[in-house]
Amino acid sequence: MIWLYGIAALLLLLKILAIPTMPAIPAIGIVETLVTESAIPNAVTAIILRNRLYDTIFEVVVFTLAIMGAQYLLSNEKPLGHVSRFNDQPSIVLARFGATICSLVCIELALRGHLSPGGGFAAGVAGGTAIGLVAITSTPEWLESIYRRFHAATWEKISVIVFILCAASLLMGVALPAGRFGTLLSGGWIPWLNILIALKVALGSWAAVLTFIRYRGLL
Repeated sequence: MIWLYGIAALLLLLKILAIPTMPAIPAIGIVETLVTESAIPNAVTAIILRNRLYDTIFEVVVFTLAIMGAQYLLSNEKPLGHVSRFNDQPSIVLARFGATICSLVCIELALRGHLSPGGGFAAGVAGGTAIGLVAITSTPEWLESIYRRFHAATWEKISVIVFILCAASLLMGVALPAGRFGTLLSGGWIPWLNILIALKVALGSWAAVLTFIRYRGLL
């Protein structure tokens, strides 16, 4: 089998050497093309939610499967009776102040991620950080009661389904109005996809936090 792998590697090398070198495309020209075609100033978001939308769809699916896997693998373990958390007032105040800032950053990145550095994944991470900061200063029963009261698990599933449907519509050529360049509603589907990703990642992080608190006792 070793000689077979060697021949395959040699053939691959010859194929690479036989491919003619493509002329270099100026990076500035690529960025200008992305910005023009997507109608948003953030070229990175244009790549993630337009040119590489297939990858982004599966990234969201993989994140969903990771949360489901953590819940499934830990479901047979015995929940811990004691959960470590902050009890001193200065730490609680600082953590919740940080959670407030992270929540505002989450909203800003989700709504304006296509106009400035940011986007759905970054917004979701900021939202998950806010939830984590609240979790280390609160009782797990209170945090889980809030999770159930607002039906966060249901909204997480809905956000994934709606994201896939919107992304599929974009891939099939169903376009929303591009809007005026640089405005909040520019970019067609892109700002809506950002918001759905942020919602999914933040709520998924909340589910993961609750799972590890319940079965590990520590974040």
